[in-house]
Amino acid sequence: MTGLVLGPLLRHVDEHGASLWVETDGPCRVRVSTPGVDPAEAVTFAVHGHHYALVRLEGLEPGRRYPYAVELDGVQVWPDEGSGLPPSVVPTLDHAKPLRLAYGSCRTSVSHDEKGNRTHGVDALRAFGLRMAGLTDSTHADDPDPDEPRWPDLVVFLGDQVYADETTEEMQDFIEQRRGLDTPPGKELKDYEEYAHLYRLAWSDPVNRWLLSTLPSQMIFDDHDVRDDWNTSQSWKDDMEATDWWHDRIVGGLSSYWVYQHLGNMTPSELADDRCWQEVLAHGDEPGWDAGPMLDAFAERTDQEPTAYRWSYVRDLGEQARLVVVDSRAARVLEPERRGLLDDEELAWLDDQLRGDVDHLLIGTSLPFLLAPGLHYVEAFGEALAGGAWGRRLAGPGESLRQVVDLEHWAAFQRTFTDVAEMVLEVARGERGRPPSTITFLSGDVHHSYLSTVKPPEGTHSRILQAVCSPIRNPLPRVMRFATAALSYGVAGPIGHVVARSAKVPDAPFEWRLVEGPWFDNNLAVLEVHGRDLRLWWATGCVDGDAHDRPRLARVADVTVPG
Repeated sequence: MTGLVLGPLLRHVDEHGASLWVETDGPCRVRVSTPGVDPAEAVTFAVHGHHYALVRLEGLEPGRRYPYAVELDGVQVWPDEGSGLPPSVVPTLDHAKPLRLAYGSCRTSVSHDEKGNRTHGVDALRAFGLRMAGLTDSTHADDPDPDEPRWPDLVVFLGDQVYADETTEEMQDFIEQRRGLDTPPGKELKDYEEYAHLYRLAWSDPVNRWLLSTLPSQMIFDDHDVRDDWNTSQSWKDDMEATDWWHDRIVGGLSSYWVYQHLGNMTPSELADDRCWQEVLAHGDEPGWDAGPMLDAFAERTDQEPTAYRWSYVRDLGEQARLVVVDSRAARVLEPERRGLLDDEELAWLDDQLRGDVDHLLIGTSLPFLLAPGLHYVEAFGEALAGGAWGRRLAGPGESLRQVVDLEHWAAFQRTFTDVAEMVLEVARGERGRPPSTITFLSGDVHHSYLSTVKPPEGTHSRILQAVCSPIRNPLPRVMRFATAALSYGVAGPIGHVVARSAKVPDAPFEWRLVEGPWFDNNLAVLEVHGRDLRLWWATGCVDGDAHDRPRLARVADVTVPG
């Protein structure tokens, strides 16, 4: 009998439909049913011997919760009646209700016991899932949402859903049994098969599996989904391509990302335009057909020609909000003479998406657009130094500094940073439709959370914010927390402006400052729309007594941003 390996994951959901993704242990027909609605079915497709399906339910009503069941070849496999968790539901969107959006990044997959919590902290996602399931106490004084404990409408995972380069003991055991840890790339992932196992480890914990089955999710990658500092510079890429293992890594990373993450991001109309998905629909039910070679060729092409495919996407959430999710990794231009965080086509696409006529414009990007101001100018200086601003003799040391200290955020791509900043200012001035109340960058990556705000430039009518939530579960060691805070918000301040000016780095189009944070807890953040106002709160997992696998949700910070 065919069984369920992963899922169901509830992915793209709108007012009238929902996409559900599953991985099975063999070819089969997948059926999703809910009372009062015609069931939906799909035949699985194969990728390198693994089997998947994306099933689309239609004919739903806005603002309702639909309990559902999953069958494989007529045998019900979900919900898991013995799990002790509530039935999974599809909660459709209702744009007439205030939006509630959760987000975060950077999550490792280790055990939810005393050892795992000691080494990696409490999993904030698990604490959130237990709270949603009603299995933990919500009466504590530090509960983040005591007055209106309702579920988010969706969660946006902003990168590092899996760690291909910093593997856990469980992942290393699999690698050891498969090829040995002495075979390059050692403890890091090699190919699609190892990615498939990594996703299984990341998404199979019962509580998080239930959460992902009932909370719609959108995703975008960051560097650790492939490798630390992915696409930092042309020099970095040349070094990787000189190894005998990088080709299989990048092909496996991008093809598995399309299957496990990006496929569920797409709307029905986007799926209809996606060549890979149309190839799957055309051949997926043919006996023996495997999409692996097709997706490998696709992944190789998109790595070498970033303009061949767009990973970024946009979601309109009624008049309340517009969510633009930007790929800040794979669309980079690395040639030193025209270096950019986004290529010209990607930048033009983003230019089209950044507009007003909504109450709140949300820009999801794994890398913070606004770092601490001093650090911003240090990174800008690093780019200038590596580019020869102080002569070719210092360009080599500048490149080494860039890679060692991770100077590869938006600030290290000054041309693109300035272009996007000017776009945002045009939105805020009302030059692209009615100005939103807020323009908020939602980001992760840096393993600490904070809120920064832009000093309102003359003529603007929108508050411009940077709201970071990182990590979900992968905290910095305590000594690194102190160093990060001191360097980013202390030492980098006076140094950054001095060295940047010495390299003739221009001033940013606006000024900004830290208003809340930094916090170094494992966190999940929630953004709530209250008319023209925003509420942002960050929550962590807290263990009472010895209940290491039953963390409750505890408030870290709660900020209301008036419109």
